[in-house]
Amino acid sequence: MSASVSSLEPLFTFVSNSYSNIETSFFKIPGSAVIARYVKSSHRDDPGRTLLEVILIIFAIRTLLQSRTKAEPSGKHFIEFSEKEIDELVDEWTPEELAQPLTAVEQSDLNAVPVIAGPVGPKPKLTNGKTVLNLASYNFAGLAGNAEIKERCIDILKKYGLGSCGPPGFYGTQDVHIQLEQDIADFLGTEAAIIYSQAFSTISSVIPAFCKRGDVIVADRGVNFAIQKGLQISRCTIRWYDHSDMASLEKVLESVEKERRKKKMPLTRRFIVTEGIFDHDGAMSDLPKLVELKLKYKYRLILDESVSFGSVGRTGRGLTELYNVPASQVDMLVGSMANGLTSAGGFCAGSHTVVKHQRINAPSVVFSAALPALLAAAASEGINIMRNTPSILSMLQENVRAVRAILDKVDCIAIPSHPASAIIHINVRSSSTVMPIAPMSPTSPISPASPMSPLSPSTAKLSNPVSVRQRGAPHFDMEAEERLLQEVVEDTLAQGVMVTRAKRLHGQEMIEVRPSIRLAISAAMSRKDCEKAANVLKASCIKVLSKRR
Repeated sequence: MSASVSSLEPLFTFVSNSYSNIETSFFKIPGSAVIARYVKSSHRDDPGRTLLEVILIIFAIRTLLQSRTKAEPSGKHFIEFSEKEIDELVDEWTPEELAQPLTAVEQSDLNAVPVIAGPVGPKPKLTNGKTVLNLASYNFAGLAGNAEIKERCIDILKKYGLGSCGPPGFYGTQDVHIQLEQDIADFLGTEAAIIYSQAFSTISSVIPAFCKRGDVIVADRGVNFAIQKGLQISRCTIRWYDHSDMASLEKVLESVEKERRKKKMPLTRRFIVTEGIFDHDGAMSDLPKLVELKLKYKYRLILDESVSFGSVGRTGRGLTELYNVPASQVDMLVGSMANGLTSAGGFCAGSHTVVKHQRINAPSVVFSAALPALLAAAASEGINIMRNTPSILSMLQENVRAVRAILDKVDCIAIPSHPASAIIHINVRSSSTVMPIAPMSPTSPISPASPMSPLSPSTAKLSNPVSVRQRGAPHFDMEAEERLLQEVVEDTLAQGVMVTRAKRLHGQEMIEVRPSIRLAISAAMSRKDCEKAANVLKASCIKVLSKRR
């Protein structure tokens, strides 16, 4: 026994000396004493933890040393093909179609779209040589073809050329752009304004520029497709209220606050997003009530006036002028220069802070080329004309009343649009259709929007704010109604009146909107022409829609 111990003594001596050398070297490292105290106290309090840490360290070292690119030697999970088999598989492969071919109905609708030869106006000429009355183009104030605007654009084209050749933040801004922004701000009564080169991308850039993940947006269920894209891009928490229903909006605002308190969530930025006049059905928001609720519940208001700007108010300033609400009460006022000024692009008006933030955070401003100079000058000239000629808007409203006086009496159709809206939507009347607004006489005053609409009728129970779908929404046959309305459009065109069916992106919008014919009333047309066009449309509706009975 003593002999075996004596034979191992050199080994024990070597291990002891090695341990002493390692210990001495370790304690020369700065901070080693702290690590040593941690290991001793940890082992003393929980020996099992020491064992677990040693195992984890060994596993980590093994993982680092193990090759991660080592191929499986057996190759049992791979199928080997010969060169001939590979060639045959490649020849047999057929790629999927990028898009499904058009159906016969879709191709027919596409072929039926009229093409205008020459300038767009109240009486354009088609390529077939026929001159028609135009109730399809957005030319509310009748500025399309205005001689003063054309002369101004020709001068600008000679001086500045055509394109801007760069985004606003990268040498694309010209003095006419700055002048247009000042004109818009002065016209609306806001501190500042910023212009965008495309109307559709305006609201879809404004929303994500301010609304981020974790913020709360309360939106109308009837908002247009551009707003829907902005909501998706923002990645905010979205809550929905019933279309144009202020009582529903207040209930949703209360539910958002109750949810925050119940879950003890932090107070985040909160926004109300809606339209002035809705593109989908022509309904009008009750702006005074919106401002009242946004102040009561501490929200910011984003109002899209793409349709109402240039079409309502004494001089076309939109809902703020119509309801006599200061524009400063709307945090972000968005409008379209393509619709209201027959130019191109859009704008957002608000405070200096709101505008400056967009110059470096709005995607469309940062990445899109600036508006061509001649179009900016055309928009500025259009604002001057509307400011100095308020009779334009008076004529527009007279034409709206003339058309509504005829169409409101037609039994086979339903009109959800507000009486003051220059956009008039016509639906096929069904037995369950609810008329939200009574026909307006020529002397009727403009009243706040009704909370009821065929798009989303008022219901006794509150719809689920988390879902974009509304409780009790009306049911309709999409294909059948589109086919009937298209027949009306084609019959009307054959009689010299150009109207259009409202086009939708089926399968891409959050909710399917009821098919409709969309009329765009213009101040450039005489009252007599408007009545003539309305009577032609009335006769076509009765002729076509009576077939289904």
